[in-house]
Amino acid sequence: MLAIFLKTLPFFALIGLGYAAGRTRFFTEEATAYLTKFVFWFALSAMLFSFAANLTLADILDGRFIAAYLWGTGFIYLVATAVGFVRGLSVAESAVEAQCAVIGNLGFMGIPMLALLLGPQSAGPLLMLLAVDLILFSSLIVILITGSRGEAGWGMLRTVGGGLVKNPMVVSIAAGIAWSATGRELWDPVAEFVAILGAAATPGALFAIGASLASKTAERLSVASWLTLCKLVLHPAAVALSALVLFPVADPYAAKVMIAAAALPVAGNVFMLAQHYGVAPQRVSAAILVSTALSIATVSLVVGLLEGGT
Repeated sequence: MLAIFLKTLPFFALIGLGYAAGRTRFFTEEATAYLTKFVFWFALSAMLFSFAANLTLADILDGRFIAAYLWGTGFIYLVATAVGFVRGLSVAESAVEAQCAVIGNLGFMGIPMLALLLGPQSAGPLLMLLAVDLILFSSLIVILITGSRGEAGWGMLRTVGGGLVKNPMVVSIAAGIAWSATGRELWDPVAEFVAILGAAATPGALFAIGASLASKTAERLSVASWLTLCKLVLHPAAVALSALVLFPVADPYAAKVMIAAAALPVAGNVFMLAQHYGVAPQRVSAAILVSTALSIATVSLVVGLLEGGT
């Protein structure tokens, strides 16, 4: 377990470095926004394209794997939604809290970190999980929020479809798979360009996470604690139950990757959506801050248990 913690420590040290730079204003909010934009549109997209270009559609599409992830994730999503309704929250607020409970920082944190911790062969399962989060759950929260405001019909579908088409992570995965389908290798200069650009994703993304956390507050700690419990404990537990017992995934390694991914802290894009629609952004901010801080211990624990506790 100590060995796993020491492996994860450099990743969280990069987050801590970014947080310190943000807190001291050495890295301003404007600088953080531009770094995030660079990682999101260029570096991370290059990394995802590179991963996808070396995989086939068969490597990514696995019905049983997707079913296991959807059951575990959907169950916790419904639990968080039900708790929200019991507390008297609106549909929009409950949808945002449910999103916090199940959507981890897979793009900026999970793929760069888990690909190194669990090996490059984790790329296929990770891309599959990212696609489900981006296409299904990111669309679901938009549908629930806009639908609760009476904005149904063509306008809602256009918003959802436009968001997917404009998302560079979705586009880069699709482009990579499309290139892989041709059966041709990338031209060496292009492959080298993508590799160099993609190498900036890990340090850039982790530093940007830390710098962005510096501007977040830990208000409403009781709610943040509940959402953190859902994301760091209940979500990976439900996914583990689903992948190992209810819908046993054929490949034990893929199941391990899925469980590790489910243990990641709340994703930053949940805050972007909450802020865009004006639905509980402070609550989401607190959940991201608390879950990321505690994930230093919990992610190491989960990965250590998956690796045999060594």
